[in-house]
Amino acid sequence: MKKSILSAAVLILSSHFLYGQISADLLIRNGKIIDGTGNSWYHGDVAVKDGKIIKIGYIADIQAKKSIDAKGLIVAPGFIDVHGHIEGGIINTPTANNYIFDGVTTVITGNCGGSADNIANFFQEINKTKPSINVATLFGHNTVRSQVMKRDNRTPTASEQKQMESLVEQAMKQGAVGLSTGLIYIPGTFAKTEEVSALARSAAKYKGVYASHIRNEENSAVDAVNEAINIGKEANIPVQISHFKIGGKTNWGKSDITLGLVKQAREEGWDVTIDQYPYTASSTNLGIRLPDWAFAGGNDSLKIRLNNPTIRAQIKKEMLAQLASYKFPNYSYAVVANYPSDTSLNGKNISEINKLLGRKAKAKFEAETVMDMVEKGGAQMVYNSMNEVDVINIMKYPFSMFGADAGVPVPGRGMPHPRGYGTNARVLGKYVRDEKVITMEDAIRRMSSLAAQKFGLSDRGLLLPNYAADIVIFSEADVNDKATFQKPHAYSTGFKYVLVNGELVVENEKHLGTRSGKALYGQGYSKSE
Repeated sequence: MKKSILSAAVLILSSHFLYGQISADLLIRNGKIIDGTGNSWYHGDVAVKDGKIIKIGYIADIQAKKSIDAKGLIVAPGFIDVHGHIEGGIINTPTANNYIFDGVTTVITGNCGGSADNIANFFQEINKTKPSINVATLFGHNTVRSQVMKRDNRTPTASEQKQMESLVEQAMKQGAVGLSTGLIYIPGTFAKTEEVSALARSAAKYKGVYASHIRNEENSAVDAVNEAINIGKEANIPVQISHFKIGGKTNWGKSDITLGLVKQAREEGWDVTIDQYPYTASSTNLGIRLPDWAFAGGNDSLKIRLNNPTIRAQIKKEMLAQLASYKFPNYSYAVVANYPSDTSLNGKNISEINKLLGRKAKAKFEAETVMDMVEKGGAQMVYNSMNEVDVINIMKYPFSMFGADAGVPVPGRGMPHPRGYGTNARVLGKYVRDEKVITMEDAIRRMSSLAAQKFGLSDRGLLLPNYAADIVIFSEADVNDKATFQKPHAYSTGFKYVLVNGELVVENEKHLGTRSGKALYGQGYSKSE
């Protein structure tokens, strides 16, 4: 009898061990874990199953289908790029190598007032395409204004305003994470503050964010920052000020003033945060060198104005006044990234192009060159207009995130800003490891949990049980940005493994072709929309 009882007990214990054993799809062992909270690193393991983190810390009771030895490597939450423009590129190039090799697992697109027209259709396309990264989106003010008012330079009628507000609400219910503005671009620049505040209130009803490319980042940056903060107050909505910067020599050193406005707003209880890219050059279109009013009514109206000698002279006068206000002697600070009308000019600055055309080396003749190029369809530009002191000052602010302000480039096409390839690696290599501007833990916090918190991505941005297994594993010693202004098409190095929703996308710095990303919906999402 005693023998039978003993045998039964052994059987029960063996059965408990066999069937109670936890299994995982992937086990990351021996890593230097930086969990996204901002707390100090610690050594430990991470277990992943069915796209989620199931356990973290010291793990001895889990069997896994695959293991990664992360000894000597940092294990962190996948990075969230808060400022993207990937609407078309992610569909054409769903592997998103430029982001994946920079540690990015989620991109917030729809910035600067430009987004997909229909958020529901966009997300359907994302989920059908299955990219390598997750995608969330804002709904663009320029997009909605163009739908209702085209490119008119006027105040909306009451009916038009109501229609725009309705479209914003619809977009929020379809899953947008907020409203974006590009108040330097047509037609957003024609909008008064009251129009934008009303649209922001529509987004606020669905727990959205107001993300703004403010009206001016140069001589009137103080007024523009104040406008963004005031819109947040009037609409009672969190504010994200995009690619926070100070441009133009006249304004170098004024980041203390603009940051002071953000700090004051936060001290008063308003949720205002910012993002930046870690470079002293910006990138946008060539058309912003012309006065806004020249574009009213669309391209046909622009061409008529440029071919009217009197109006053209006025445009040039305002262009040269703007140039002088920046204390730039000419347009050599403006470099062509992509000029579809003549790609041989890519990589050359306006002063160089002006000389190639046989024109005199004076700003007034360079202004003519700019107008000619805009009339022929314009160009994407890189503007060397910022100061490293301001870049570092902004980076030190603890509520500043990072965004590449990029799309998904076609390798070898044009001379795009290197930020599209190397933003995170540049922060981690140059500013964290080499220059020690901020700590590794704080940099990762801003790249992960701070971004997730801001945009309402409730199961992302931290290494915690039940969180999505978006994970990067990288070498602190080897992480570097390789993209330069002269050779921008170069992937970052040092990211050994990247997981998106629990699946390996990068293994030993090789893209496996895995496409495990998906659409991420905002807090106001309704399946019925």
